[in-house]
Amino acid sequence: MSARPHPRFAIPLLATAALLALLAPWVFAALLSPALVERARTVRDRALVDDTAYQCLRSLTTEVGPRMAGSPGDARAVAWALAKLKALGFQNVRSEPVLVPHWIRGEAKAEIVSPWPQSLIVTALGGSVATPPEGIEAEVVAVRSLDELANTPRERIEGRIVFFTGRMARTKDLAGYRAAVPVRSRGASEAAKLGAVAALIRTVGTSSERLPHTGSTRYDSKAPKIAALALSNPDADMLEREIASGQPVRVHVANSSAWAESTMSANVIGEFPGRKWKNEIVLLGAHLDSWDLGTGAHDDGAGVAIVAAAAKLAAQMKPARTLRVVFYANEENGTSGARAYARTHRAEIDRHVLGMESDLGAYRVLSLSAKVPVERLTLAREIHSALEPMGILWDGNEASGGSDIDTLKGLGMPLMFLQTDAEPYFDLHHGANDTFDQVDPALLRQNVAAYAMIALIAAEVEGGFGRLPKPASSPQP
Repeated sequence: MSARPHPRFAIPLLATAALLALLAPWVFAALLSPALVERARTVRDRALVDDTAYQCLRSLTTEVGPRMAGSPGDARAVAWALAKLKALGFQNVRSEPVLVPHWIRGEAKAEIVSPWPQSLIVTALGGSVATPPEGIEAEVVAVRSLDELANTPRERIEGRIVFFTGRMARTKDLAGYRAAVPVRSRGASEAAKLGAVAALIRTVGTSSERLPHTGSTRYDSKAPKIAALALSNPDADMLEREIASGQPVRVHVANSSAWAESTMSANVIGEFPGRKWKNEIVLLGAHLDSWDLGTGAHDDGAGVAIVAAAAKLAAQMKPARTLRVVFYANEENGTSGARAYARTHRAEIDRHVLGMESDLGAYRVLSLSAKVPVERLTLAREIHSALEPMGILWDGNEASGGSDIDTLKGLGMPLMFLQTDAEPYFDLHHGANDTFDQVDPALLRQNVAAYAMIALIAAEVEGGFGRLPKPASSPQP
């Protein structure tokens, strides 16, 4: 067969040379040695038959359970984490104090008073203020979104309860959540600015069960504070049907949430020191706290179990760099632990070679993305090639990381992000059904395998991942 190209596809010699020069770093460079890739495969194969993470998660959800920041469960979780990391063989295990807010849920109730009385299943959003003891009764005004609220005349809102009807879309990535969550975060304050007396939101979750999902609300200091409650999807549907009748709909809500004094919690840290570059760190993070409606199995007990088991398995290969696991305090209600870690470790941030965070449940890992300097993109792509046989796709170099390592990214730390299947995750997220029985041990092992492979390679590869450019004004932790 002739090797001469068809004239239609012929490329001038100089253009060919230029194209090859451009592609050379991606086509010809081999930053990962066959021996290192083989070691990573060995770690993967061990992880796929290892139940360290499953046993760890069983222990956390059974012996500690819910662990909202500032609560007795939070304190039990810190003690549990210190003991568990030591039992798993980690070294330099310690806690670092973190001041966290302490919100007490209390009791939330709601009912349709007219035209057709019905009880409603609700839960207070994290940080919500209380109603007066007798509660609040008012007419309900429905709006789909923050934009629709902003375009509604004040006289239509004032003295009423605003009901945000927007439904969260089911997506395999975070797009559905990102579109829905601003209402949870800002809805109460935006409604209060127009004179609303309380806010109801359709739950930020995709479950069709009669179980509302919680999550933080954020109050604007320039607006009055009003109670913010989430309705389960079936109850939101019922309320919408009554409103659709065209008759005025009145609802009574009562909530007894309260803020207590801030209290001390802690980040919990454990390490496997490197054999060669001990001062260089590969960080694997997850948050130790959870909301209180369930036992925080997927959010983020699974993350805690995944990164602990992954680091332990990778450490069996005696990597060159230190593997550091960080269990962060209070991700759910203000990321206090992430900011405290960045302050405490700011002097050594430049020695954080790579960061990863597990905080999207123990569902199937679908893709890998990175945030590394362009000159180290070849390395990221080669790491993906090692993971690709597990069915993990490449998703580019614009990874956001996660809530707890985002500050470190802003200080120059490169990161990688494993996207799990978010479609089933948001059926449980922040809800009462986030329990141990919902975790598939095979999918948990797949997560551990992926994290362990990346951790080992990152801890061994020459030259590391470089540094990300810092913004003109670096984030202040």
